[in-house]
Amino acid sequence: MTENSHKNGGASVSKDSLIDTDYVVGQDNVEGSFGPFSFDIHNRVFAVSAGITIAFILLTLLFPDVAGQVFQAVVNFSIKTLDWYFFIAVNLYLFFCLALVISPYGAVRLGGKEARPSYSYLSWFSMLFAAGMGIGLLFFGVLEPVYHTAVSMPLNTPAPFGADGELIQENIAQARAMGLAGTFLNWGLHGWAIYALMALSLSVFTYNKGLPFSIRSSFYPILGERVWGWPGHAIDVLAVFSTLFGLVTSLGLGAQQANAGFNYVFGLEISLTVQISIIVIVTAVAMISVWRGLDGGVKVLSEINMIAAFLFFLFVLFAGPTLTALGSAWDGVTTYIREFVPLSMPFGRTDDAYREDWSAFYWAWWISWSPFVGMFIARVSRGRTVREFVIAVLLVPTLVIFLWMGVFGGIALDQVFTDPQGSLVKANVIDSYSPELSLFGMLNELPFPRIVSTIAIILTLIFFVTSSDSGSLVVDTITAGGKTDAPVPQRMFWATAEGMIAIALLIGGGLTALQAGVTATGLPFSLVLLAMCYSVWKALASEPR
Repeated sequence: MTENSHKNGGASVSKDSLIDTDYVVGQDNVEGSFGPFSFDIHNRVFAVSAGITIAFILLTLLFPDVAGQVFQAVVNFSIKTLDWYFFIAVNLYLFFCLALVISPYGAVRLGGKEARPSYSYLSWFSMLFAAGMGIGLLFFGVLEPVYHTAVSMPLNTPAPFGADGELIQENIAQARAMGLAGTFLNWGLHGWAIYALMALSLSVFTYNKGLPFSIRSSFYPILGERVWGWPGHAIDVLAVFSTLFGLVTSLGLGAQQANAGFNYVFGLEISLTVQISIIVIVTAVAMISVWRGLDGGVKVLSEINMIAAFLFFLFVLFAGPTLTALGSAWDGVTTYIREFVPLSMPFGRTDDAYREDWSAFYWAWWISWSPFVGMFIARVSRGRTVREFVIAVLLVPTLVIFLWMGVFGGIALDQVFTDPQGSLVKANVIDSYSPELSLFGMLNELPFPRIVSTIAIILTLIFFVTSSDSGSLVVDTITAGGKTDAPVPQRMFWATAEGMIAIALLIGGGLTALQAGVTATGLPFSLVLLAMCYSVWKALASEPR
């Protein structure tokens, strides 16, 4: 073997039969300054991405009605017509990850045989959680278990309420368990397999093969030197928009939930104006975090947020019916395992409300988020073996999600079934669909509801900040040609763009627009992930073990 002609991350990378290129990170970049601000951008990827982003924001704001119609058409086509495709794709991603764990390639170390992790397990998991699922835990932790139990029953499980609104006692246990299992499917192994695949691909081609830290690098085994031309530019531009729209969906939902919390605690009206104001303020705070960098910004906020989230979880667990909550979580997990195959299959089912509107949308959302979360996980995962990496990314977050949503959902369902007439959760989720109020409805029945709800709002906002910060870091890395040390003002530009897109989507159609942004980018990017499976396998096959 000969040494490669360039370095990545300060370490020389051996050249092998798979990689034969003289490409140097940043060689196509344009460097300069504009007043006090310097820049270092990939001339084509940045220009196309920034231009389309600005045009999208302007057109959506100028023609919100037309934009709303377009967004609805995109949603209908993606998750109602092609739901079967998303199911097949995510099943393949999960199968591929499991195959890596049991294969000899699992012994390959990311970064080479001498590489060792830069972060402890605690720091690693903290950053992974905050970037990968923060706002979702708070927004959907109560909403989904209740909704899937009583409204969109997976596999057409008998409903716990009759047409007259009366409880059907013999259906409660089965409906509760299947509602939680349906939630776990949407948030469990399939989704984290998507993140693991993306992060592993980036890690292998960056740390082991010495290629730029960019999505296009994963396609060198397929495209060869063409990956540095327009085929590679198109892949990176698609990754930029996939990241942006996946992220702003979470930002939009976070703004809606924070607004609902302020309404519940302080009486602030629920309105588009307030939600836009929240996005503006949080984006400004995120820019401060961006300025402080990865270790001084994201890492610190992530660790603080995880500690606060853990304490928040413990309070809810012990302030509510603890044994009932844990029992519900266990029933949900066992039902998830037992019904895993039927829930994962797209054919021969008639539960359209669950399969299309929830699961298919989630697969598109996870795929759309994959460049963002995958690149972020890869940034902090050098030194892990492939087997250690895949097992940790698949299992640890999944188990935490099961515990969190099992407890929150179990307590909420206990409130629904104990006092159907007085339950605010039932009023906000089943009787009239107000998803942003579901968490606060559950907290209202616990001790110190105002104080605890205020903590929930703070957690939402901090998750909001860390997601925006992490997302801008990832998009900037892609548009800087794979450079991880590009000038800070570029990241601030993308943090601003994320906030503006979130505002434009809320104005242009609210939740439907947010869903459309995700599915429009998740659909083509799913093909990118399928191709990555081949590239990763080829890359690992050429690595010494």
